[in-house]
Amino acid sequence: MRIVLAVAVCVLMAVPAAPIGAQSRDYRFEITSVADTTVTFKAGRLTWVVRSPSTVVVDPKRRDALVARLKVLSVSSTGEATALVTGQMGRITTEHFVIAAEPKSRWYRNPMLWMGTGLGLVLGFTLGKL
Repeated sequence: MRIVLAVAVCVLMAVPAAPIGAQSRDYRFEITSVADTTVTFKAGRLTWVVRSPSTVVVDPKRRDALVARLKVLSVSSTGEATALVTGQMGRITTEHFVIAAEPKSRWYRNPMLWMGTGLGLVLGFTLGKL
């Protein structure tokens, strides 16, 4: 019975947790200019905007109603991002905002993971020698 319980616990621990809606990291950016098919906005140092899985333009006056979908082409060294309009539901103005979702980071790129692993190894070897 204990073996079955141990296997069940191991299986449950191996299943990754699903992300909750509150864990999504969406950022708002101010639109600086609008051209015929492109939009520029202030991205600052956030260069991940180019890899964003979803980038949209919303109207804050209409409870963030969707105005357009974008594909970010580049972020300049001054922090200006240029995006191509891929789908438009209304006219884009500088009063609208760009919302970009931060892409998920890989678990092995988290520095806290590796610091915890190193600390665990040091403590494990230290306590094992006692």
